[in-house]
Amino acid sequence: MFARGLTTAAVSLGMIGCAVAADLDTVKRNRALEAAPVKEVPFFLFADTQISYRHVFNGSEPGVPKPGSTNPLQGADIPKDVLNIAHADAWEYGTNFFSLDILRSGNQDPAGTANAPGGPLLYDFGATEAYGLYRGSLSLNKLTNTTAFAYTGIVKDVSLSFGFDANAKNTVFGPMKRDVVGGLVFSFDVPIGFLNIAVHAYKEWNRNGFVPQPFRSTEFNTVPEFEIVYSIPLDGFFGGFPLKLAGFNNIVLPKGNGQIPGAAQTNVEFLSRTNLVLDVGKLIWDQPGKLDAFIGFEYWRNKFGVDQDITFAQGGAGPGAEQKAFLAGIAVHVF
Repeated sequence: MFARGLTTAAVSLGMIGCAVAADLDTVKRNRALEAAPVKEVPFFLFADTQISYRHVFNGSEPGVPKPGSTNPLQGADIPKDVLNIAHADAWEYGTNFFSLDILRSGNQDPAGTANAPGGPLLYDFGATEAYGLYRGSLSLNKLTNTTAFAYTGIVKDVSLSFGFDANAKNTVFGPMKRDVVGGLVFSFDVPIGFLNIAVHAYKEWNRNGFVPQPFRSTEFNTVPEFEIVYSIPLDGFFGGFPLKLAGFNNIVLPKGNGQIPGAAQTNVEFLSRTNLVLDVGKLIWDQPGKLDAFIGFEYWRNKFGVDQDITFAQGGAGPGAEQKAFLAGIAVHVF
């Protein structure tokens, strides 16, 4: 009985000791957790900022004819130097994209009032333009905490899409474009790269310096607009050589004539740019995503909505509303 009592006491003390030891271990772990730095989850899951330069070899502008041409719709070949600053990021619920182009035309597209509409082309210093845009998205899958907007093999996500464009240029036309877009963007489930297609309502305000007051400030109809953005890695097809195809297509349906009496109606505007991009950083220094070089082609039909088949005599903007331009440039990823 005495022995049993000692045994019972030993077991009890042992249990108390285990309990105390467990408490001490818990305290130690809590103190360790308190002492250890907590790793913060970054707000942006992805972020990239780049500065690029591109040269457009043979751009065009509506209303700028080619010197000596007998074709009333043939536009001048206008070289352009373009500095671009762009930023893209992704966070838990969506994405942001911002781009600013600073464009300097050759003297075929002169600044100021040197080229009166319909008059002879006067060579002067080239015009300067600033063009900025923003696009944002909010994932419907993330907002609803479901996968209801994902369809395997077809669409990965559907997002709310919104944004705006704004520009200014120091020509006699003096455009001051302001537009807003809103709608949905579909992120397609492609095997490599990405493919996004946005369907928007599009509303534009602008300025037309060729017409008298009070019609210079123009307002266009709200119309459908479509944006296609894609990137296709090609390294798997060229033995790891770091190439990709990247580009976009924009389609704006006819938006009226800006409420200008007697002005021609706009036509479907189609803009397409495709670049073949070489990751120079990965190729030379094994540092991908730092330095790119690219060549590309841009096709712009009915530029700014101007009908490329209507001459000055028919009330249109005349030549230059169709652009077929080669380009080349470099891009540095700074953040």
